Amino acid sequence: MPTYQYRCPECKYEFEEFQSINDDPVQTCPRCGKKPRRIITGGAGFLLKGSGFYSTDYRSESYKADARRDASGLPSTSSTKKNSTKPSSTETKS
Repeated sequence: MPTYQYRCPECKYEFEEFQSINDDPVQTCPRCGKKPRRIITGGAGFLLKGSGFYSTDYRSESYKADARRDASGLPSTSSTKKNSTKPSSTETKS
């Protein structure tokens, strides 16, 4: 259920209300009793919980292997591949 933010145009009081999407908007300000207005906000952060929702769950096998090597202190294969396939900038072509 979402949390809606309201502001009273009369007394400028701001408050939040935890309510269902299907609920009618709040009709009375808790401070002065006038009709508040619902404020459009950015909302809260989006959080996924449980298995299968973490970015590391869908990494490639080579990424996972490099991560294991990094954790153990061994050199990664991708860094050695990058160094061996790229010519150095000091090499001259004949």
